[in-house]
Amino acid sequence: MLRTLPALLLLTTTLLITPSVSAQDPITAAPETTSASSVAIDTNTLNKMTLLQQTIDHDTQLLSSAKGEMRTITEYRIKNKSSQLRDEIDQLMTSGTTDPQYLIPLVQNQLVFLRQVISYLDVDLLLLSNQLGRDDDSKVIAAMSDREFERDHYLKATLETLQWAETLGIDVATQKQTFTDFMLQRADQFDSLVNYTQDELQKAVAEAAKAGADISAEQKANVLSLKERLGQNSSSLAISASILESLGENVSQIKQTLFSVSGDITQDVLNFSVASNLLQGWAKVIKDQTINNGPNLTFKILVFLFILFVTSLIAKIVNQIIAKTVRASKLQFSQLLQEFFISLSSKVVYAVGLLIALSQLGFELGPLLAGFGIAGVIIGFALQDTLSNFASGMMILIYRPFDVGNLINAAGVTGRVSHMSLVSTTIKTLDNQRLIVPNNKIWGDTINNITAEHQRRVDMTFGISYSDNIEHAETILKSIVEQHPKVHAQPEPIVKLHTLGESSVDFIVRPWVNPDDYWEVYWDITRAVKMRFDAEGISIPFPQRDVHIYQK
Repeated sequence: MLRTLPALLLLTTTLLITPSVSAQDPITAAPETTSASSVAIDTNTLNKMTLLQQTIDHDTQLLSSAKGEMRTITEYRIKNKSSQLRDEIDQLMTSGTTDPQYLIPLVQNQLVFLRQVISYLDVDLLLLSNQLGRDDDSKVIAAMSDREFERDHYLKATLETLQWAETLGIDVATQKQTFTDFMLQRADQFDSLVNYTQDELQKAVAEAAKAGADISAEQKANVLSLKERLGQNSSSLAISASILESLGENVSQIKQTLFSVSGDITQDVLNFSVASNLLQGWAKVIKDQTINNGPNLTFKILVFLFILFVTSLIAKIVNQIIAKTVRASKLQFSQLLQEFFISLSSKVVYAVGLLIALSQLGFELGPLLAGFGIAGVIIGFALQDTLSNFASGMMILIYRPFDVGNLINAAGVTGRVSHMSLVSTTIKTLDNQRLIVPNNKIWGDTINNITAEHQRRVDMTFGISYSDNIEHAETILKSIVEQHPKVHAQPEPIVKLHTLGESSVDFIVRPWVNPDDYWEVYWDITRAVKMRFDAEGISIPFPQRDVHIYQK
């Protein structure tokens, strides 16, 4: 298989882009005239570009004698410096203020440089292809892939340079046509190579699947190598398609090949030519399958639909049974737990029924479940926060710190729980706002269930003046508390002298009430105390300060 690769991997066509170049240095040479509406290159930019060009020329000369790692470093430096030089030229082109006469020799020099680099890579690819079958093929192919990646970089640069030349009015029609022919041949070669590698990969995968647990290390390595090679070749084919499309060529066939490899529906599928070719291919497959396996397939589809229908009936019955069971259970399940069991029961039945139905269509459940497992791991990483909420919901479900209808204070929110799910809790605040709080926020914070107990103590403090009668004030407070219809007799309300303050004698008043009556009792007693104290002549002091002014 590997000995057939040289003919597919190697593109021996050499670019014939040979523009005329001035004998002068393309950067330092200055035109004789300058347009009034444009300017020359400024000194800093000129010096920078001159230094970059000198470095490139110097490193290019070193390539002939460099070997091993030094050669790789030199090639990398040439690529890096040439990219910097091209960035400078691109800025001058886009600015629109530089005299074109300064830019023309720069662009022409770039065309020559790119032709030389691509020719250099062609020779290198030829030498590498001759090593196939004699050295380690995997290393040779990896080196060839790296070379193709480098050539893709310089081919894109060639397209950009030709576009610069056209903008400057340089006649590059012949060079552009030669480049187009070259790219068409390159795209055709890679199209064949991608299809060939894809077929080989399918064979390797089939052999590996057949081997099962007895798969050898060589088979694994072969599959991985083919996958990597298919990805690299597809990348080069995609770049060729992009370049050809910029040159005005029809690339629908290439995009169809790329689509068949990737399996991803991209914007290219919206292209009419690509979409029509794909639809024609799918229609042919469907037609052949219908003719050959029509009766058998029809029966399987009917069985599939029948199983789904029966599954839906069973799911409804199971749902009703579980609903009656959990609602009538002596375990007194919370509303959240009831909804969880009811929802889970129907989903489990649907899942089992769907798997049975798919098996009737010929799907292998083992690989399908394995695929679900892999997808579950991927989805788990993508939905970490959601799964955290789900886990917190499960903890709330198990430990039941609150239920629907309880008044709670959690995650900095106070309100009544109106709805609960495994992901979030809906709380309606006391001023009738609806807040949806993630469960991990609630479970990770202190949960205060205000209505969990049947009784709640109201804590109040009332102050009287030091000159007032303490027994009389205490009698008034006890009578007000005991006469309130919503105050519980047991536990007995507490009315005690508490502290001697700076300006008042303070009593604590602590009656017990139903949780829902808390604020009504608080407000009623506070109002009644103020009115009775006023009527009985008991003053409620407030802080006062005496200010003494001394005059000299």
